[in-house]
Amino acid sequence: MDATLADRLDALLPQTQCTRCGYAGCRPYAIAMATGEAAPNRCPPGGPSTLANLAATLGVTATPLDPSCGEFLPPRVAIIDESVCIGCAKCLPACPVDAIIGARKLLHTVIASECNGCELCIAPCPVDCIRLEPTGAPPRSAEVLASEAQHHRNRQENHDRRREQREQQRALALAERAARWRADHSTEAEPT
Repeated sequence: MDATLADRLDALLPQTQCTRCGYAGCRPYAIAMATGEAAPNRCPPGGPSTLANLAATLGVTATPLDPSCGEFLPPRVAIIDESVCIGCAKCLPACPVDAIIGARKLLHTVIASECNGCELCIAPCPVDCIRLEPTGAPPRSAEVLASEAQHHRNRQENHDRRREQREQQRALALAERAARWRADHSTEAEPT
């Protein structure tokens, strides 16, 4: 795989991490395109200009969006119906850009200016209190899309870094607890 090609393709993607392309996020999709595993027509959030830029970077003819990936939609933002939200917090880890705030058993809300419209918060919600609404914003220029993509990439990297730190802290706490248990129980087994 050409890492430089994957980097260039990843830089063209909107960084919504929506998985609508069939891959776990924008970077895995970029790698799949760079290795020839995926076609450059699987990014609904990117729009026609992104598909054309991906095809040009790969040196292939641009094709219409693969309908199995969904359709192009105007920019959207998640809205939480606060009268229905039960505070389960299942939407929090699902959001790749940490645009949802709240805590378990408390009301949640979306920071609209940070939401990338990826839809990933909808499926884990057990009470269906999350919907996506068009932002009403005009079509964005390539420069605005690139700026938004970089912002989303930074937020997603920070989200992943915090998740890894929590997982490491949890693993360390479990290992310490197991060591204490073994130490406590090893003295019980010794004859007196």
